[in-house]
Amino acid sequence: MKQTNPGIEINLSDFFPDTAKLLDLHVYSKKAIDLAGDGNEVVLTGKAPVWLYLAVAHALHGKAKKLSYRSPVTGDVVIFDHNPF
Repeated sequence: MKQTNPGIEINLSDFFPDTAKLLDLHVYSKKAIDLAGDGNEVVLTGKAPVWLYLAVAHALHGKAKKLSYRSPVTGDVVIFDHNPF
């Protein structure tokens, strides 16, 4: 029986104490890449600026099999899905 991958949830608000800093973007992207691993389903969530969500989504393209955004308002929104099944 094939196991389903529940996905990896990355809360972007955990990446910075008070305010995200554009100068630390490379640190945030690296942390997201490390947490996501290779070929996993990843969900981004948490209170963070739009530019951080966009940059992390770009950094995870080619690393994650599927990337979604989750908020209490929208629920899950698929950003990309490269799963051929």
